[in-house]
Amino acid sequence: MTDQQHETPAPTPTDTPPAPTPTIPAPSSEPATDAAEVPAVPAAAQAPAATESPVVLGVSGSSEAAADVEPEVAPVASEAPAASADAEPPAAPAVAAEAPVVPASLAPPAPTEPPLASAPAPEAQPTSPRKDRRVLRAVLRWGAAVVVFAVVGAGTAYGIAGMKRSDVPGLGTVSDGRWTFPTVSKPPLPTGSPGPFATANAAGAHFADLRALVLPAPKGAVADKALDGTDGWLATKVFLAEFSAADDRTEIAQKLTDQGLRHIAARGWTTPDGTHTRIYLLQFDTATVADEVSKGVAGYAAPTYPVRGADGYESDDDFPDAAKITNVSLQPYVETKPYGAEQVRLGFVTAGDTLAMIVQSKKGQAEAVPFQQTVTLQSELLD
Repeated sequence: MTDQQHETPAPTPTDTPPAPTPTIPAPSSEPATDAAEVPAVPAAAQAPAATESPVVLGVSGSSEAAADVEPEVAPVASEAPAASADAEPPAAPAVAAEAPVVPASLAPPAPTEPPLASAPAPEAQPTSPRKDRRVLRAVLRWGAAVVVFAVVGAGTAYGIAGMKRSDVPGLGTVSDGRWTFPTVSKPPLPTGSPGPFATANAAGAHFADLRALVLPAPKGAVADKALDGTDGWLATKVFLAEFSAADDRTEIAQKLTDQGLRHIAARGWTTPDGTHTRIYLLQFDTATVADEVSKGVAGYAAPTYPVRGADGYESDDDFPDAAKITNVSLQPYVETKPYGAEQVRLGFVTAGDTLAMIVQSKKGQAEAVPFQQTVTLQSELLD
């Protein structure tokens, strides 16, 4: 039996589907024809190929004859001209690499239709350790920035909250000279007693302890021990020492005796700015008596009896009406120019059975705001 060799064009990996591979006939027992008698495959029927690939050759006969056969592949042009009857088939160039020889009996049957190309499975992208480190550094950097801003913001808020309003830029206001007093509250009334101005209290009596109705000293002030008295009650002669003229002191003392003065409660202090304040509360039997005494010492344009340190007075018309208390009578005065080493402010407050005399003096000029503040707070306690 002679060897048979069939030339089969190789499929090429191009974008177009591969052409079907011609079926290789199985070996038979009939005498093989000469290789020259095998009809050549027309060039037009061959599929265009871009590259060369090995071709599986089917060989009949002994293995020794098959080993002497060198596989050949025919180059196919992308556009083959139409084959003519007289054209000879081109010689197939030798294959660069030897392809394994597979016996035809063991070769798998060629598919009748080209197989469908399967989509390549997506490859898992490996995670870069360097990229992970960059992400970690960015997270740490932003986290540190957030912590720093939080600490700075908390510290700033704490610092501003702990500052005084006057120390905060943009919020500070110029002080008007107002003093800081402790919390002022009225003392409790005795059990069963009516209010100061109730219907049953026609006399306008203050049932609370008069010593508890004296305005306390502001913060930072130094108390005037000369006005503490004995058990809080001040001797009449200490009060009379406020008036400059001896004749005035004698006349006032007689009036107080005639009107039935019960007792005097007083308090005094000196603030850091040098303002000296004295408050005297004189209590009588009824509101009518207190009103008569007030008219005798407080004139319309000036006090009847000048206090020491001042010779001329005028009514303090700049005292604001909003600072005056209802049901409390007020007559304020201020020393007129030219005044001496210090200026004096004086006020008489009448509330019920009590007459209050408030005196403030300061070297140079006595400020209006502290005087108004003191008079208003004392009036509220007596109301």
